[in-house]
Amino acid sequence: MYDTFYQLTGRPFQLTPDPEFYFESGTHRKALSYLGYGLAQGEGFIVITGAVGAGKSTLAAHLLATIDRQRLTAGQIVTSRLDGGELVHMAARAFGIAVAGHDKASALALIEGFLHEEARAGRRCLLVVDETQNLSIEALEELRMLSNFQLGAHPLLQILLLGQPEFRDVLHNSPRLEQLRQRVIATHHLDAMEPEEVGPYVLHRLACVGWNGNPAFDKAVWADLATATGCLPRRINQVVGRLLLMGAVEQKSRIDAAMLAEVIADLERDGALGDADAPAPAPASALAPLIAPEAVVAATPPAAAMASLAALHSAMTSQAEQITELQRAVLELADMPAAPAAVPATDARLEALEATLGALQQRIVALEARGAEQEQAIRHVLTMLIEWLESEAPRRAA
Repeated sequence: MYDTFYQLTGRPFQLTPDPEFYFESGTHRKALSYLGYGLAQGEGFIVITGAVGAGKSTLAAHLLATIDRQRLTAGQIVTSRLDGGELVHMAARAFGIAVAGHDKASALALIEGFLHEEARAGRRCLLVVDETQNLSIEALEELRMLSNFQLGAHPLLQILLLGQPEFRDVLHNSPRLEQLRQRVIATHHLDAMEPEEVGPYVLHRLACVGWNGNPAFDKAVWADLATATGCLPRRINQVVGRLLLMGAVEQKSRIDAAMLAEVIADLERDGALGDADAPAPAPASALAPLIAPEAVVAATPPAAAMASLAALHSAMTSQAEQITELQRAVLELADMPAAPAAVPATDARLEALEATLGALQQRIVALEARGAEQEQAIRHVLTMLIEWLESEAPRRAA
């Protein structure tokens, strides 16, 4: 909508990675330098880590868009939770290798044959693996085994690993990954941009779609935007996309700090923006008790996501009723008169009542904690619904 109002040729603040909008901030420039050094070695692993939304996938997309396909053949895997055998088949598919059935040995043989053919044709091979924090130790070991393929003394496959900060911790600390660590030839952590880069980043993306100065931006917007987003590209895209939508709805030709404050307040109230200093969201497995596996992902149709949301709401309502009932029982027990002194076994009865009271209180605490987790899950669902609506998927569906 805002692209039409402001006469832009596209929507520059989509949440999906697009190499056409690549912006070389200081931290991205460093990452590219490490990538260039690593690729020049032609072997081993290159590791790039960064927080959610820091631009790792966009960096990889930019790399794949600029490589010389006559000299380098690249494949890419965006992982979910794959085991070793599944990862091997995904690697084959990334290079366009058709594998019949699910036999890992056959897939490995076909991959090796493909790598030999590419080497004889004078091309090296690069496998880009995104979201590596989701991989098991066994799957990472399978990647190491893939890097063993050689033609004479020349390695046939180089691997670029992209992951969130927790992957760096696993890689550094797991005793089972010692052999993989020894094969890492370059590593870089992608930090957030500098605050002074936020304004140029926004204007760069606008310039890519024919921005002619409409809308204009007050200078105060950039500092407030940097503070609210932690200078992370995806969060900046999220906020500025909403900001331009507001500007289009209100037919504004100038974006000011008051409009930005209103958008940020709306996003924070909805739980969509999050804390700029907060750690990365919990992996999907942490929400498994609350949401059915694969029920909610970034590309999930709204109907399915809303069904999950309704189920969570129903569960929370039920638990709230249980908490109320238990609290009532606790109060009733607490108000019960003490037994007469002459009644035998008074101490035993009192101990039994105290044990019951303690058990009820523990259950209340557990239910309240469960309710807090489910509230967090609802916010997670709402956030992904917003991202889905702001992505390219609705436009393609239309």
